[in-house]
Amino acid sequence: MLDLKSVFASDGLLSKHIPGYRMRVPQLEMAQAIAQAIEKNGILVAEAGTGTGKTFAYLVPALLAGGKVIISTGTKTLQDQLFNRDIPSVRSVLNVPVTVALLKGRANYICHYHLERSLQNNYLSFVNQDEIKYLHLIERHAMNSRDGDKSSLNTVPENAAVWHHVTATRENCLGSECPNYKHCFLMEARKKALAADVVVVNHHLFFADVMLRDEGLTELLPACNTVIFDEAHQLPQTASLFFGESVSTGQLIDLAHDSKVEAVQTVKDCVPLPDAIAAMEKAARDLRLTITEENMRFSLSALTKNNAFHRTLDELLLKLTELNVILEEQAARSEGLENCWRRANDHSNLIKRWRDDADTGGVVRWVEVYSKALQLNATPLSIAEIFNKQLSATPRAWIFTSATLSVKKHFDHYLGEMGLVTAQSVSWDSPFNFQEQALLYVPTGLPEPSHRDYIENVVKAALPVLKASRGRAFFLCTSLRAMQQIHDQIATAFESELIGFPLLLQGDGSRSTLLKRFRKLENAILIGSHSFWEGIDVRGEALSLVIIDKLPFAPPDDPVLSARIEKINQEGGNAFMEYQLPHAVISLKQGAGRLIRDETDRGVLMICDPRLTTKSYGRKIWQSLPPMRRTRQLADVEQFFLTERQATVS
Repeated sequence: MLDLKSVFASDGLLSKHIPGYRMRVPQLEMAQAIAQAIEKNGILVAEAGTGTGKTFAYLVPALLAGGKVIISTGTKTLQDQLFNRDIPSVRSVLNVPVTVALLKGRANYICHYHLERSLQNNYLSFVNQDEIKYLHLIERHAMNSRDGDKSSLNTVPENAAVWHHVTATRENCLGSECPNYKHCFLMEARKKALAADVVVVNHHLFFADVMLRDEGLTELLPACNTVIFDEAHQLPQTASLFFGESVSTGQLIDLAHDSKVEAVQTVKDCVPLPDAIAAMEKAARDLRLTITEENMRFSLSALTKNNAFHRTLDELLLKLTELNVILEEQAARSEGLENCWRRANDHSNLIKRWRDDADTGGVVRWVEVYSKALQLNATPLSIAEIFNKQLSATPRAWIFTSATLSVKKHFDHYLGEMGLVTAQSVSWDSPFNFQEQALLYVPTGLPEPSHRDYIENVVKAALPVLKASRGRAFFLCTSLRAMQQIHDQIATAFESELIGFPLLLQGDGSRSTLLKRFRKLENAILIGSHSFWEGIDVRGEALSLVIIDKLPFAPPDDPVLSARIEKINQEGGNAFMEYQLPHAVISLKQGAGRLIRDETDRGVLMICDPRLTTKSYGRKIWQSLPPMRRTRQLADVEQFFLTERQATVS
């Protein structure tokens, strides 16, 4: 068997076969730690700074060890990168006979049944000619595609409404009862995953299976020897989502749509059904209208005085129950009707639990309101015990890795939140020379973030820095509202001062489209919120400045956070130091990590929040960041960019 040193050495296999590869000592050390964890069925939490090469550090020992491996990533983009590029490269270098499969959630695969239903429905579900055109393109793709993965059909936008009608959800998938079961793209992907040595999934898919026994991993996990979580800092939030329960008005409207299709195509003689469907759908839409705000979260207690909400929720439950009775009577007449009945029953039971179950110390009930939908949520306050049961179910190795898991090299927060009581934790610094490559700038004279003119002062402080950097910046904001205000004020300032740097705003296109424009323009300023804090890799001079409007503390009125804070404090802890601060540090490290992505990158990180220097906890925050030179003087920033420009010219 190959020795890890012979793979990672400066003259080793990776250096010989992968163009541009550079041996890094932390990468070898990380690979050795992972190999030991795999051998001993251990639990390893491995933080590796940007540039360490953590992907190779876990792929090499995982492929050499043999056995079945599940790799779970934070995004579908990283999934595709691992499957199409990284794993084939490492497999070729190691010359090991490893089979690999890519498994995504069911919504990523075209569903023959729902595609046929949409085609047979005379396009009544679609509102414009574009959707009809897209439907025909999808039909052609389904006939010619091997895997039915919608990501390989570039001619249909990812956010096109038609996808909703030609893919299945957990609720409306007919499973083995489907007439197209033998030709199902999802089932074929699952078969390949069962047979493969390495299976690449994402966190949502992993936890959907663990809790719902739904997405195809149920049979994979028992045979699995190693589970590797890349971008593991996302796991607490993802696990909380799936370890709880939720139901939305959108799901109920989908149920109404599918029931209408079945009523027209299967049971035209059932006279009461259309009226029952319409009544339930109206009640679902009415429930959304009882809350006027958009993109907000409310605890159940905050809605106590909203009589319309509670009255309409009761009405919805009544109409859903009436529909459920009719669907049960008709269920035997088609697989689709039986599916609709089961969904109506499930949704009804969940709404009853949400409405009637008293809040306990372990669960918080809350409501999230979107522009067109409303979702009822019940979220556990702690996932540690639930997740720990998964760790101890069967002996296997568990690897958790990310660039941001610790606070000043301490992992107590992450280990406690995830229930990793027996885990070994190790941290490796980035190999980049941050002292030479980067400058941390905290401007003077800014008010506290709670000040009414804070955003205006942030923009005033940022303008001379943006001029010095000649654009080439990410402006990362902690809220959508701040993002819009900052964009508008910068646009006004640029217009009055005749500054021509292009401004890109999150929401004016897909993330990939905006990034493509940003790289091509080479002097743009991209203003974004949470979508751009992580998972973004812009190397070179196009990104030389990252500005963060304020420290990313989660809003304390968030219902889940508020309940967790209360629980920690009631138990004698300090919620700010034990929970809120560590979360903010990890988020800040993610945002700061956008700046230096390569040995040749140079840039300035500007954090506008004065609390970094005025509060006692500020020291803990900046000491958790990479070891950049620090300054509070604008002149140092201007000199940094002047030196960069002179070096480029010479």
